[in-house]
Amino acid sequence: MSEKKLFLEIITPEGIVYSDKVEMVIAPAIQGTVGILPQHTPFFTKLNEGEIKIKKDGKEEFFTVYGGFMDVSQGGKVSIMTDGAKRVEEINMETARAAREKAEIMLKEKEKLTEVEYLKAEASLRKAILDLKAAQRRKRS
Repeated sequence: MSEKKLFLEIITPEGIVYSDKVEMVIAPAIQGTVGILPQHTPFFTKLNEGEIKIKKDGKEEFFTVYGGFMDVSQGGKVSIMTDGAKRVEEINMETARAAREKAEIMLKEKEKLTEVEYLKAEASLRKAILDLKAAQRRKRS
């Protein structure tokens, strides 16, 4: 196996949530799931909401991301810029369930919501569902 590695950064509005050398990154690109290995051709893509899989030192780490962009540069640097990212093992199932329930209740009363409130509730529901699915999948593994 080549000693070459990628340098991955996951960046949110709060700051850098991950920064390390890794062997592989798998991300939910808009055109489908993409795998990035060292010496990958440079490219830029939009990301869907989903899971990022990171392989480092033979172990796998997972993050949920809430959309964003990924830039793969010539020198093997991968930058993921996203509105939010969360380590799957840090997801609190009870908090995610409560967020899902709150969003579902709000969406049932959509006639009382402004368009912005409706869109925020919809986004909260998508994030909560993503977090729950990711945490449940990793719990079974």
